Amino acid sequence: MKLFYGEIEGNKVTINDEEQQHIVKVLRMKEGEEIYITDGKGNLASGRLMIEGKKATISVDEIKTNLPDFHPKLHIAIAPTKNIDRIEFFTEKAVEMGISEITLLQTEKTERKNLNIDKLRKQAIAASKQSLRFHFPVIHDSIKLQDFLKNIHPENTFVAHCHENLHRIALNEIPKLNQLTFLIGPEGDFSEKEIKLLAENQVKAVSLGSQRLRTETAGIFVAAWNYSSLQDFV
Repeated sequence: MKLFYGEIEGNKVTINDEEQQHIVKVLRMKEGEEIYITDGKGNLASGRLMIEGKKATISVDEIKTNLPDFHPKLHIAIAPTKNIDRIEFFTEKAVEMGISEITLLQTEKTERKNLNIDKLRKQAIAASKQSLRFHFPVIHDSIKLQDFLKNIHPENTFVAHCHENLHRIALNEIPKLNQLTFLIGPEGDFSEKEIKLLAENQVKAVSLGSQRLRTETAGIFVAAWNYSSLQDFV
């Protein structure tokens, strides 16, 4: 399946401008080739490629709507690493494994304050297309931990930290839920003040095993754990 990103409104399908350039100039696809377009909202159009100069359009054969998404939904709020390549790697792999939302957390020990969120969003779209996802994940703007906690649901929110002296449950103790939110701290972990704040907000602590994982590794580990339990996906 040659999957591309675009807009689907009723019977009208428009291929994204950057995707058109990629089709014509990079892939050098030929008119008449089979092509698929998703809007990242659960809709999928299939048809034949039409090329007019530098423009690429689709002659639509079929449009499928409301295709099923991954379940359960997973939201990972993660502190960005100093090396941006690591958080980009996490984003790509987590998207491939069905993550629904990513939030970049600003904590006391977060080393990177400036982020190119638009670049991460483009990487998420690319990873979605590569893995044939028809629901693209939401990449939220960077937010301070204390502000993020104002909008959580404690019953489905968990934090992975390395404070071994504090009570933590194992992943297999988490009940089956329709929505999960995981907080992953920075290199150096959450501060004791932040751990107390999380506890005050009834966020349950989880152990990811005996090994100490890097921030991006912990995020990928949680995404993989959730992927292994997916009940309904395309």
